[in-house]
Amino acid sequence: MFKHFFNLQWKSFFRAASFKTNLAYKILMIFMALYFILVFLSLGVGSYFIIEKQGLGDPLRVVNRFMIYYLVFDLYIRYMFQKMPILNIKPLLYMPFKKNEVVTYSLGKTVFSFFNWMHAFFFVPFSIVLITQGYHPLAVLTWHIAVMVLFFCNNFLNIMMNNLDKVFYPVVVLLAIFGFLQYKGWFDITTYTAPVFDSFFDLPYGGVYALIPCLLLVLLVVTSFRYFRKHMYLDGGLATKHEEAKTEDFTWLNRFGNLGTFLKNDIKLIKRNKRSRTSVIMGVLFIFYGLLFFTGSIETYEGPVWGIFAGIFVSGGFLFSFGQFVPSWDSSYYPLMMSQNIQYREYISSKWYLIVFATIITTLVSSFYLYFGWQAYMAIVVGAIYNIGVNSYLVLWGGAYIKTPIDLTSNKKAFGDKQAFNVKTMLLTIPKLVLPLIVFAAGYYLISPLAGYLAVALSGILGYVFKEQVFRLIEKIYKKEKYKTLLAYKQTS
Repeated sequence: MFKHFFNLQWKSFFRAASFKTNLAYKILMIFMALYFILVFLSLGVGSYFIIEKQGLGDPLRVVNRFMIYYLVFDLYIRYMFQKMPILNIKPLLYMPFKKNEVVTYSLGKTVFSFFNWMHAFFFVPFSIVLITQGYHPLAVLTWHIAVMVLFFCNNFLNIMMNNLDKVFYPVVVLLAIFGFLQYKGWFDITTYTAPVFDSFFDLPYGGVYALIPCLLLVLLVVTSFRYFRKHMYLDGGLATKHEEAKTEDFTWLNRFGNLGTFLKNDIKLIKRNKRSRTSVIMGVLFIFYGLLFFTGSIETYEGPVWGIFAGIFVSGGFLFSFGQFVPSWDSSYYPLMMSQNIQYREYISSKWYLIVFATIITTLVSSFYLYFGWQAYMAIVVGAIYNIGVNSYLVLWGGAYIKTPIDLTSNKKAFGDKQAFNVKTMLLTIPKLVLPLIVFAAGYYLISPLAGYLAVALSGILGYVFKEQVFRLIEKIYKKEKYKTLLAYKQTS
């Protein structure tokens, strides 16, 4: 039966309309996986000697001290990126398959996830180095097993916590607060957590303590299995949750005609759906991205050109997190929209005005960067002008090629999707991020710093001047890609 399930997924991959995109994405992911494997291997081999050379203490104890942050960060990454074990279950419910087999296969797939075994590339060489440096082999083995089992516990915790934002985010925020307190030297949570991980190593009871994570893993596996088997039916577990709708007219937008209607729909979409709200939150978090560049905390980012790079992202957080998925936000009812007498120009304009409004608000909120000097805030202001005059068009242009249906009820893939990767969107990234840096550097180094800022601002103003011509081009592209987009939205796999 498992072989049959595997064959079904294999066929769905090759028969999908987005096969070429999927293949290119898979190849890219292989290279990224190789990169992270090399990074983890180098850290696994070198961490012991780096910690020892820095005089930070016993390398094993130092790793155990920060293990709590490592585990929580791993859980956070899984929550954001790891796919849930849903094997196109809905089409299988009326087939002669046993529920136990479907659930077992779906959960078993997650065990082989890269999120689980990538940690071995750090802990296996690190454990070998510990043994070669005189640590007791049995103690290292019990510690290694216990730690690796905890990562598999994260795998099933992620399954159980799927879409439980009210539980997950407070935990992450609490750990972030503890990390800040530790950085400031006010309170060190690792004083209480490090002994737990040390106990897995300390003989003679290390092996006994190492059984606790193993028992926890068994409990999580059984709980996950029962949970998915219990909710494996259409009228409850797999059905889309519907909440009571509230009437919101936004009558003040009626003066803008059809454009106002689209704006109202977008505002309601953002307010009522989890995925769109997450994009707004991500846009807000981008405001603080500039702290890495303007505070001098990272020496590599102290160059003036990096200031423009930061300004693009600080002012354009909403533009990149929301704008790049136009028209995917409307994928659930896009076929209905296309059957109506709707002008593409009005539809695209509504998205553009929403992006411009968000960019202006973000720029005003970011005025606290004046504390770090006028150059910091000037970089944000000219970055905002460039975002409005150039990048706003480019994200809408690129959206025509990103045929990714979005599940508005889920946060999964909130940072992107495999179908968002293609050559055209990659080429459009160059003028988004690289071109303003080149323009600024030319003005900055050839004339003066002020000329660099003016050059970026003028690029944005020039883009706004040619707004009508650019919109006609974008509208033409959307019409050309219309039927490909409709076909892509019909595919759920």
